Amino acid sequence: MLSSLHIENIAVIKSADIDFSDGFTVLTGETGAGKSIIIDSINLILGAKQSRDLIRSGEDSAQVSALFSELPESTASKLCELGISPDEDGLIMLSRTITTSGKSTARVNGRVIPLSLEREAAKQLIAIHGQHDNMILLEPENHIVYLDEYAGLSSELGEYTKNYEKLCELNRRISELSRNEREKAQRIEFLKFQIDEIEAAKLKPNEEEILMKKRAKLQNSEKINQLSRSVYSALYQNEKGTAALDKVRRSMRALDALSVVIPDAEELSARLEALTYELEDIALTAQAFADDSIDDPTAQLDKLETRLDEISKLERKYGDTIEDVLAFLSKTKGELETIELSEERLTDYINERAQLLPILAAQADELSERRSEAAKQLEERIIEELAYLDMKGVTFSAGITRRADSDDAYTRRGLDDVEFLISTNRGEPLKPLAKIASGGELSRIMLAIKSVLANRDSISTLIFDEVDTGVSGKTSQKIGIKLRELAKSESSNMQVLCVTHSAQIAAIADNHCLIAKREVDGRVSTSITPLDSEGRVREVARIMGGINITDRLLETAREMINEKL
Repeated sequence: MLSSLHIENIAVIKSADIDFSDGFTVLTGETGAGKSIIIDSINLILGAKQSRDLIRSGEDSAQVSALFSELPESTASKLCELGISPDEDGLIMLSRTITTSGKSTARVNGRVIPLSLEREAAKQLIAIHGQHDNMILLEPENHIVYLDEYAGLSSELGEYTKNYEKLCELNRRISELSRNEREKAQRIEFLKFQIDEIEAAKLKPNEEEILMKKRAKLQNSEKINQLSRSVYSALYQNEKGTAALDKVRRSMRALDALSVVIPDAEELSARLEALTYELEDIALTAQAFADDSIDDPTAQLDKLETRLDEISKLERKYGDTIEDVLAFLSKTKGELETIELSEERLTDYINERAQLLPILAAQADELSERRSEAAKQLEERIIEELAYLDMKGVTFSAGITRRADSDDAYTRRGLDDVEFLISTNRGEPLKPLAKIASGGELSRIMLAIKSVLANRDSISTLIFDEVDTGVSGKTSQKIGIKLRELAKSESSNMQVLCVTHSAQIAAIADNHCLIAKREVDGRVSTSITPLDSEGRVREVARIMGGINITDRLLETAREMINEKL
C-alpha cells in the first residue's frame, strides 16, 4: 500500500508529507484548495509527462516521493521481473524530480532508473481512476481488456500473442516475396546491371591508393631522374673523380699510412670504412628512384588517369571508397539471390503459416470459450453491483462478436470483438455505452467494474478522483459504502483513496485528510492535515452546509459518521 507521500514545490505546495493508512481514506477540501495537485503529484510518479507549470513559482525544481509497504507477493514478483527489489524492510520508494529546464530524474530506493522503468513499476503499485477512465470506458476496443482481466486470461493470452506475432512476421515476409512479378523482374534486371558494372571493373582493395602514388611518380618522373642521378654522382661515382665515396677512400688510405706513426689513426680508418658502406647504399638506393624503362611517361599517365576515373565513377554511384563499392557488390548479390530464390522461400513461409494457423485457431477458440463463460458471470456481477448503486432495472451485456475465421481476421487478442451494451431502463433495447450512459452512470459503471475485478487485480492502492461526479444523496452514500467494501475485502487486500466533494462518502471513510490553503510569509500554500474525530465532524458539516456551519449541521455530520461505525 501507499504508506506516505512527500511533495515538494508542486504548484502551491511548498512542502507536504502525507501518511496514509490502510482501508478507505478520503481527501476533501474547498474548491481550489489543491486536491487536484495531489493527483497530479501521484501522476508524476506514474510517469506522466512533466510540465513546467507544475513547479512552484520561483523554484528551479520540484520533487515527489512515494513510499510503498506491505507489498503482496504477486506485486513483489512482478517488480522483481523488472529488476526492482524491496529493501531489507520490504519497502519500495519511488521518486521523481523535475526541473524548469525540462530535465526529469526517476529513482527507486535512491537508485536512478529510466522513467519508463519507473512507469512500469508504478503500474504494479497504484492506479488512479478519474474522469479520463470514464472516457476510456466509452471506447469499445478497451472492453475486451476488462473481460479478459475478469476471465484471468493473462497466461493464455501470452501464449497466443507469441504465435500471433509469428503469424504477422510470416505474413510480412510472404507479402514481400509476393510482389508484382513485373516489379520483381525489373528489380532483378537492375541488380544484375549493377553487379556486372562493378565486376567488370575488377577492383582490388587499396588499388586507388597505389595508382595515385604511381601517378604522382609519373607526373614528376623527369625531376626524379635528375635528382636521383645527382645524388648518385655526388656520392658514388662521377667522371671527375670527385664523388664523396672516392674522397672517403683516399682519406682511409691516408689514415692507414698515418697509423704506422699514430696508432689511434687506425680506429678512424675503420670508422670511415663503415661510412663507405652507408654512402654506397644511399647512392644506389637513390639511383633506383630513377626509372629509365618508361619510354613514354605521358602515355602511362593517361592510362593511369583513365583507370582512376573509372574507379571514381563507381565510387560516386556505389560508395566513397573501393571497399564501400565491394561491400555494395556483396549486398547486391545477396539481394539478387534472395529474389531469385524467393519462390522457394515463399513456399517455405506459406507451409510454415499453414502449420501455424491451426494452432492459432485452437488458441483463439479457447480464448473465445473462456470469454463466453466469463461474460455471463461478469454481466450478472455488474448488474448486481449497479443495482446496489441505485441503477436498478439495468440490463448489462458483454457482447462478444466472433470475426470471420480468415488469415487476416486475427488480432492481438484473438478472433473476438467485445463491446459492453447497456439498457438503463427496463424494456429498452441494449445499446452501446457511449449512446446511453450519462456522466454519473459512467462513474457507477466503472466503479462496478472495479469492484468486480478487485480480487483479480494485484494493484494494492486504488485512487478514485471525484467518483461521485453526477450523483448525490443516497447514491453517493452507496458509492462510499462500495469503496469501503473494496478496501475491507479480504480477497482484494486493497487500499482505497478517494478525492471527493460528497459528505456521504466522506462520512463513511476510515480515514480523512483535509486539503486547505493558508498564507505563509505572504504566499499561499496548500497543506494536507489528517483529521481527528471532531475535525471530521466539522469538515463533513462544511461540505453539507457551506460557510455557515450550524449546531444542527454538526449534529447531523456526527450522526452520519457514527452511523458508519
